[in-house]
Amino acid sequence: MDGDTLYSIGDLARRTGLTVKTIRFYSDCGIVPPTDRSPAGYRRYGIDAVAQLDLVRTLRDLGLDLPTIRKVVDQEISLPEVAAAHAEALSVQIRMLRLRRAVLTAVAKRGSTPEEMDLMHKLAKLSEDERRRLIDDFLDSAFDGLDVHPEFPAIRRSLTPELPDNPEPEQVEAWAELAELSQDPGFRASMRRMAEGHAAERAHGDTVCLRRDPAAVVREQVGPATAAGIDPASPQADRVVATVTDRCARLLDRPDDVGLHRWLLTRLETANDPRRERYVQRLAVINGWPAPESLAPMLDWFIQALHAREASWRAGCDGSLPRTIRQ
Repeated sequence: MDGDTLYSIGDLARRTGLTVKTIRFYSDCGIVPPTDRSPAGYRRYGIDAVAQLDLVRTLRDLGLDLPTIRKVVDQEISLPEVAAAHAEALSVQIRMLRLRRAVLTAVAKRGSTPEEMDLMHKLAKLSEDERRRLIDDFLDSAFDGLDVHPEFPAIRRSLTPELPDNPEPEQVEAWAELAELSQDPGFRASMRRMAEGHAAERAHGDTVCLRRDPAAVVREQVGPATAAGIDPASPQADRVVATVTDRCARLLDRPDDVGLHRWLLTRLETANDPRRERYVQRLAVINGWPAPESLAPMLDWFIQALHAREASWRAGCDGSLPRTIRQ
């Protein structure tokens, strides 16, 4: 058959592998119209119909709808334009499918209730902007109006989760828990108190760096004591307590006295909120950071040690510490 030869629907079916019914359907839709008809009224197609049908089948396999395919065949829009738009749409679908898979995997692993699964799915499918607004609202509640400290913007960034486009199940689970934590009024109040404490110290001229706060000093000095099993109320703990308070006094440029010890208790009890540690742990999972070291055992130990020495503080009427504590 040469280029002027016309084909019947049966001929096209044999050449393309499509059924006669399918070709007739595309013809009726105007996607592959007949070139002519036989004297008996049967449809006849030119050689270009073979290429058009191959294109239509490929585009249908790729998921394009018939109106769009007709525009491509009629050259109303270009194939590259359609391919780019469809590829983007598929990317969105793939991300959503991966997200659903991650949610279902996390639900199966946790043994979640239907209510928990629904909440996890709703939180996970928020857009990036919606997730950002949710976290910004939480961080605003902690830091808004306290911009006197130049390190606050960096601290905000360090507390911001960035859920990947294709999260793993554990990241979806961590995001759902972190989002719930961010809406906890008690946790919000706790974070606000910490931020206000830092801001107040800065406003009064205290020079302690937020990256070297008392919790960091406790971590450095108390770790060996907790590892050795030293009782925080025992005399063996005196030297550790004295080392920590002396280091903090130097950082704050203030006397190592009862006032400092009471300040440390307030600051460390606020920092020792288990919700804060859980937030930081979940944040590391979401952002793909190394798992943070837990400060809770060391903070617990030092807080107990300070409480055990409160009676001795009260014995110093002038605010100084008894000699056994200063040693």
